[in-house]
Amino acid sequence: MPVDRPLLAVLIDADNTSPKHIGAILEEIAGLGEASVRRCYGDFSSQQMAGWNRVQAEHGIVPHHSPANTVGKNSSDISLVIDAMDLMHTGRFNGFVLVSSDSDFTRLASRIREQGLDVYGIGQKKTPDAFRKACKRFIFLENIGATEQEEKPQKIEAKAKSPVEARDIILRAMDAIEQDDEWYALGPLGQYITAADPDFDTRTYGKKKLSDLVKELKVFETKRGPDNQLLVRRLD
Repeated sequence: MPVDRPLLAVLIDADNTSPKHIGAILEEIAGLGEASVRRCYGDFSSQQMAGWNRVQAEHGIVPHHSPANTVGKNSSDISLVIDAMDLMHTGRFNGFVLVSSDSDFTRLASRIREQGLDVYGIGQKKTPDAFRKACKRFIFLENIGATEQEEKPQKIEAKAKSPVEARDIILRAMDAIEQDDEWYALGPLGQYITAADPDFDTRTYGKKKLSDLVKELKVFETKRGPDNQLLVRRLD
């Protein structure tokens, strides 16, 4: 029998997200679950928001127009939060995707997680740490080829961090996991790393998968275990 995919509510802060990124964003979300609700929020009367008109129809995104009636007050942020609470209380969803680089959504992410639901954030690397850590997982636009400067994914590798910079993150995860066996199953190890560092992404280090990353580092050894699962141990 086919396994039901998690139902996700995707809420996009259009005031702080370029419409040209939406294709890459939705493709990334497809790997997380079913985007059954797709909404974007912003003042669409503004000429700067004209690009959103095309992508809304192209990607099945429902616009929620929030005119900026008061200087200094972001009514679209408030509308997004209100809708998120309404959707959360329907009990229909397994998780939410908040597309924004704005720290104003930190408390919203925390509140949704308090309800026992997953929260995925998508935004730029400049996103404040508080919002990133409030999510179960935070995905950088730069890692999915969706930035103004990096329209082509092939440019990402040149700008990626060195894999060596991920070494201490992996070692800390091994130290934190209490087990007697020196061999760690890579799947659970990766889950622990993401839980501790929601914005950890192997693509930040120029690698598609965690297995590629650990194989690149000379301080680890890998082998196949039961059921062909990949195991890793430290060499020091």
